[in-house]
Amino acid sequence: MKKNFKMPDTYIIIFFVVLFSAFLTYVVPVGSFDMHKVSYVTDSGVAKTRVVPVPGSFHFELNTKGEPLTKGVPFFAPGGNIGISNYVFEGIVSGDKWGTAVGIIAFILITGGSFGIILRTKAVEAGILHMIKKTKGSEVLLLPLVFVLFSLGGAVFGMGEEAIPFAMILIPIVVGMGYDSITGILICYISTQIGFATSWMNPFSVAIAQGVAGIPVLSGAMFRIVMWVFFTGFGVVYTMRYAKRVKENPQSSIAYESDAEFREDFNEDEQEEIPFKFGHKLVLLVLVLGMAWIIYGVVGFGYYIPEIATQFVIMGVVSGIIGVIFKLNNMCANDIAISFRKGAEELVGAAIIVGMAKGIVLVLGGTDAGNPTVLNTVLNYVAEGLHGMPAAISAWVMYIFQSCFNFFVVSGSGQAALTMPIMAPLSDLVGVPRQVAVLAFQLGDGFTNLIVPTSGILMAILGIAKIDWGKWAKYQIKFQLLLFLFGSLFVIGGVLINYQ
Repeated sequence: MKKNFKMPDTYIIIFFVVLFSAFLTYVVPVGSFDMHKVSYVTDSGVAKTRVVPVPGSFHFELNTKGEPLTKGVPFFAPGGNIGISNYVFEGIVSGDKWGTAVGIIAFILITGGSFGIILRTKAVEAGILHMIKKTKGSEVLLLPLVFVLFSLGGAVFGMGEEAIPFAMILIPIVVGMGYDSITGILICYISTQIGFATSWMNPFSVAIAQGVAGIPVLSGAMFRIVMWVFFTGFGVVYTMRYAKRVKENPQSSIAYESDAEFREDFNEDEQEEIPFKFGHKLVLLVLVLGMAWIIYGVVGFGYYIPEIATQFVIMGVVSGIIGVIFKLNNMCANDIAISFRKGAEELVGAAIIVGMAKGIVLVLGGTDAGNPTVLNTVLNYVAEGLHGMPAAISAWVMYIFQSCFNFFVVSGSGQAALTMPIMAPLSDLVGVPRQVAVLAFQLGDGFTNLIVPTSGILMAILGIAKIDWGKWAKYQIKFQLLLFLFGSLFVIGGVLINYQ
């Protein structure tokens, strides 16, 4: 009797990746680079500096016999050190409020709680029902519009973490419209990372990579704008074809079972025929103004995780007060606190995954190029392996390497600071224009954010959609390969036209 294969839970997948990473620490010697500070000037004239590796300075850490040293990670490590069994706790508490993991975890829980208050008012559900009745089928036009806007957000200001709260809104909406949560992820997250990967002005990837590589910051914009138009258009077409197929046959979606809760909520609301009251309109107005405030703050003042999380707290509390005043869904003052707690509780699982994924990197020794780690050794091996290859092949291998390396260093700015000081001078030796080396970095970094389980943002959004990473990877792999194919053509094409 043939047994049906059941995809392992995300926690199980990460656990086995941790075991594999621990194995690498026993067979791959650790090494480090000498570090120095480089300065560059942004397109707006602002001078910035980064501490980066010195090209050609890699050296192994040696044991007492003068041989390259391996530092196998222990099973258990006391004193706050990293061991195989410590990866969950150490991953969760690593970093700071500005990023992975603890900052992202706090951001997820706070925004989840804030949206718990907003959803308690039933304003979103009432608005969805009202919109569907008014549009009468033309709501399909919202999908490409939202996709293009989010892609533009990724290209212009590196939209990433900001997609998490939008997913809380859009995923229930598209499920209510007869699509599925995959469609919601496509328009609110896939779109941002396509924009991020093909950007001509992203301050968190392209600007830093070009500055570190020693080429004019935000140069070569026209080629990248054409690339953004192509990939965004391709993403829209792919999304619309998928959405059409799911609309015609909802059971064909891999998220059909996990979407049941969204559908039930929507059907219950539809049966109740929630009247679209003045109070609901006020809550939605708070939501719209709050989102506009966030975008204004990010673009104009560089707001990031701490500021955005606080903005959502304000939006949630104001919405709760409106709900109490107008008795929306029979709300009372205590419901504000209860709803915040329940909203945060629903995303605890996603928050823990973010910490566990960061634990993989910690087991490998971290991403500091100045400290002896396995990742530094891998980076040096790849750099040495490129010597003697034709320019177009070298550029393609750079693209493959950056795609794989993003599994370990999902931060665009972090990966740029770690790899570009090595890849930029190396590109000169193998005949690859430095602009193409930057292109290989940004495409490899951006596109793989769509599938690697070490991406805290991806795992948070999958948690919102209630989809296991294994199911997502099974769906995403086809689209991922298409993106890789087209990305390869752009990288190789950049060498052939001597893209500068």
